[in-house]
Amino acid sequence: MSQDKAKIHPLFAVPDKEPDDVSVSAEAQPLITDQSAVCSYCFGTGLEVVPGRGARRCRCKSEDHRSKLIAAARIPRRYDQCSLQNYYPAKGNGTQLRAFQYAWRLAREYPAIDRGLVLMGTVGVGKTHLSVSILRELIEKKGITCLFYEFGTLLKEIQNSYNPISQTSELKVLAPVFEAEVLVLDELGASKPTDWVRDTMMQIINTRYNDRKLTVFTTNYLDKRRKEADETLEDRIGVRLRSRLYEMCRTVQIEGEDYRKKFDGQHPS
Repeated sequence: MSQDKAKIHPLFAVPDKEPDDVSVSAEAQPLITDQSAVCSYCFGTGLEVVPGRGARRCRCKSEDHRSKLIAAARIPRRYDQCSLQNYYPAKGNGTQLRAFQYAWRLAREYPAIDRGLVLMGTVGVGKTHLSVSILRELIEKKGITCLFYEFGTLLKEIQNSYNPISQTSELKVLAPVFEAEVLVLDELGASKPTDWVRDTMMQIINTRYNDRKLTVFTTNYLDKRRKEADETLEDRIGVRLRSRLYEMCRTVQIEGEDYRKKFDGQHPS
């Protein structure tokens, strides 16, 4: 048979992720020496060919996609290195171990889990570390769109949107907060509980509640007073919001010493 009449095999699309029983050799890994270099596996096309099977999106593009998700998540540089792998519960501290287990389970089983977390405890016990670790796991392992906001910073951005010079709007600020598949709101209750603050919290929480979007909160305020002068989370955010959070999230109280004191400020909280 002449070459011009040889059968031409069609090129099929194959899944981005290989089944467990299909191994990819080290030779098939994209070789990228620097950010300006062209991937030697897809040669910049974004498609890698799997011999005998077809084509799929190159893994170099998948890594790029995850990097963009990490950047869009607004995780502060202070917490860049936070992960579940480097969260170490204090020896004998059952509350920190329990919080870690809930965080690990949420990251592993999402989206089968439909309730978020309220991580409450005094400063330096690992609340933010765990919440950021959840986001990183969901982004890196599952490609989930996530967002981190310190609540006071979010309120300040909303207030700034009222200034015509800022060339932004409240809706533009809040849209990513409403739309993120998983949101971390850090330091809930830290801002002075004015009517405007509570209305804003209600708007955010109600929108995500109605859209069944998972949210993780951290707060330094507890549900019970340790001293008579202490304020509770309910005092800071109001009865209605605290009631809503019981339905949206599992409350996990974390005890322990301030890591910043123990490690001279080297470990994030």
